[in-house]
Amino acid sequence: MRITDTAICLTVEDATTSSAFLTRHFGFKETMAAEGFASLSHPDGPNVIFVRRGLEVLPADLREQHAAGVLLAFTVTDLPAEYERLRSEGVPIVMEPRVEPWGERVFLVADPNGVIIELVDWVETPAEPAADATPTTA
Repeated sequence: MRITDTAICLTVEDATTSSAFLTRHFGFKETMAAEGFASLSHPDGPNVIFVRRGLEVLPADLREQHAAGVLLAFTVTDLPAEYERLRSEGVPIVMEPRVEPWGERVFLVADPNGVIIELVDWVETPAEPAADATPTTA
């Protein structure tokens, strides 16, 4: 298989507001839109598509589902600066920044439709001593 592009498609109440949110706060560009549908691209990431919940182009058993339990995760170069920028822009922070034991720094925001966006970067963690290393004494 040869994959030529990647998109994440999320079902939301209002595709227009989610599209405007990613455009305004995350640098996405709306590449196509119609009633209940918006397709966005970003030079550094996957395409994101928003489809209005209940839209008849969706299979009947998927029409009423919401993008629950799904996170859009973006790795960024300066997490503290992104946190301050988004907070100052009034973006709802749903989890304050924290550092996980494995070295991930992370915080979460929510778009107007409740789509959770995770912003992450990595901190240097001290190297573990090799198992065969002999302790030195002074």
